[in-house]
Amino acid sequence: MSKNLFITSTEPRSGKSAISLGIMEMLLRNIDKVAFFRPYINRDHRSKKKDNDLNLISSYFNLNLDYEEMYAYTTSEVNNLIAQGKNEELIEGIFYKYKAIEQKYDFVLCEGSDFKGATSAFEFDINAEIASNLGCPVLLVANAQNKTEDEITSSIEISLESLSEKSCNVISTIINKTGTQNINKIIKRLKKGSIIPNQLIYTVEEEKYLGNPTVSEIVKNMNAKVLYGKKHLNRHVHGFAIAAMQPENLLERLEQGILVITPGDRADVLMACLAAVFSLKLPNISGIMLTGGLEPADSICRLIEGFPDIVPILSVKENTFPAAIAVDNIHSVISPDDRRKITRALELFGKNVKIDELQEKIIKTDTYVTTPKMFEYGLLQKARKIKQHIVLPEGTEERILKATEILLQRNAVDVTLLGDESEIRKKIARMNLHLNGANIIDVANSPMLEDYARTYYDLRKHKGLTKEIARDIISDTSFFGTMMIYKGHADGMVSGAVHTTADTIRPAFRIIKTVPGCSIVSSVFFMCFEEKVLVYGDCAVNPDPNSEELAEIAIFSAQTAMIFGIEPRVAMLSYSTGESGKGEDVDKVRKATELAKKLALDLSHGKEPVIKIEGPIQYDAAIDPAVAKIKMPNSEVAGKATVFIFPDLNTGNNTYKAVQRSSGAIAIGPILQGLKKPVNDLSRGCTVPDIVNTIIITAIQAQAGKGVD
Repeated sequence: MSKNLFITSTEPRSGKSAISLGIMEMLLRNIDKVAFFRPYINRDHRSKKKDNDLNLISSYFNLNLDYEEMYAYTTSEVNNLIAQGKNEELIEGIFYKYKAIEQKYDFVLCEGSDFKGATSAFEFDINAEIASNLGCPVLLVANAQNKTEDEITSSIEISLESLSEKSCNVISTIINKTGTQNINKIIKRLKKGSIIPNQLIYTVEEEKYLGNPTVSEIVKNMNAKVLYGKKHLNRHVHGFAIAAMQPENLLERLEQGILVITPGDRADVLMACLAAVFSLKLPNISGIMLTGGLEPADSICRLIEGFPDIVPILSVKENTFPAAIAVDNIHSVISPDDRRKITRALELFGKNVKIDELQEKIIKTDTYVTTPKMFEYGLLQKARKIKQHIVLPEGTEERILKATEILLQRNAVDVTLLGDESEIRKKIARMNLHLNGANIIDVANSPMLEDYARTYYDLRKHKGLTKEIARDIISDTSFFGTMMIYKGHADGMVSGAVHTTADTIRPAFRIIKTVPGCSIVSSVFFMCFEEKVLVYGDCAVNPDPNSEELAEIAIFSAQTAMIFGIEPRVAMLSYSTGESGKGEDVDKVRKATELAKKLALDLSHGKEPVIKIEGPIQYDAAIDPAVAKIKMPNSEVAGKATVFIFPDLNTGNNTYKAVQRSSGAIAIGPILQGLKKPVNDLSRGCTVPDIVNTIIITAIQAQAGKGVD
């Protein structure tokens, strides 16, 4: 069931706000708590003027939302981030702001940007990327105003293709502002060639009234001075006429609701217009705009003031023709206080859209996409549930310090940094970091050092270790940190930014040891693609595991997947699928598959195993439903595997790196599994986000070890 919807449009002025009104009214009929959110709004961050759509939706539907929580950025802030190449930071900021509001509401209606902060194509891509990362089904609003059938269809098809490339689930397209076009022809063509099948398509005819600005809007856009008629600024302007002719000719050309634009010194035109207002034989104009910064003479003003009820009379600095062009370019909006427009917009939506059909489609749509950002957010939420204490032996490394600041700011874990305290504090000050919540231990001067040395001596004296050597070994930050975990003074450890894998893992082998029933420590990578997260194992630790070890790796990898919310469907990879291949290598995988299935059955205590396992199977049959249908049509795993077990380190390590580099996937790991308490290794080329993710994952592993669900 979907809990959100993202409304975006093909181009500017598509009538998106009118559609948002209709969708919000539809949602509130059946859902109690619905929020409205915009990723970014079209105003400068210093401006006090509110975004019209946020103001419109929140005020009309009485949403109990603070204005500031309904958007993430202003257009100027977005442009600054993009100019600095901080696209990732932009998406992350929107994601976390959205998630804050999602937690408090049953449903969130999101509305895309207004295509005013960048080129339309670029901004459309941003909206598509945002929708994908928020996990929102998409409703596309297409603008049909003044377009041919081919232009409309082409515009929609290009937009659908872009949305599909971003893995967006488009549930409906609403073709707005239709006129004389052959709508059936458009719909037939879209359904025949649509990149996104099974979407709902509706059309809403153009209502010129909704596009007409009020006099008040013209005043704001033109910075006009209101000379008279302030109480009638809510009048709608249906068009305009430039009055540069004699009054008798002007009167013949007056139309209902037009704005008369004339030089400010044309008293004759002004008087003729006012006379027309009070005539029962002539159309009623919406107002008069005097140009050139010229205002009526005192004698004319006294005459005007004698009229009982005056239409708005405005004064602008621009000359007549520039003023007319400016008025013509004003884009009208549905303002919160314009109840007539709101009512008409809702009427049009209800008349043209099959509300029950669309609502059912929205509610029943499952969000199947898991983007890297969504996965990372899920990790953060899990870590926050019961905070764990993670020790970092490389406390003097700048990347570690930056990651620690992020983790403390997000309230994800408690952190202990190991290293020379004076050096650490100097770096914190120089880098202007805020690490007040971090615990710093200078190992050489720690009061725990002697106790830790005695404990290590007791653990290893059967190997001939002396007390003096035990003290020297435990003085190493990696050994000291591992002992903190063993003694219960920390819950997990992350290292490897400046140390080798052996430096990180060796202390764990000697002190923490493996869980009962586990013969080896193995690893997995979380491979975060645009729309899903897969688990690859073992790609970092074991060079050539035998069948028994491979079976263990499969089961522990599946359990790791479950800890992180991934349904375990395990593919035991080989160069052959099913019974077709022969040879030592494929036989190893075949035997490992049988052993893994038995272990999975034992874990389920005779019930249907939660862990589904298939093998031997080739990678294409494991991941591609079309190939799986041919090679293994009856398999529960083929074509939809989530956990991929490689037969050896050579295959696994090369494959994960090839996939990472060729697809742009984010690889998080290696994540070690099989230890009694979690210790994880970083690559020496790791980035700050890599460190943050690994520490959060370590915390979640620690929770799982304590039975925290």
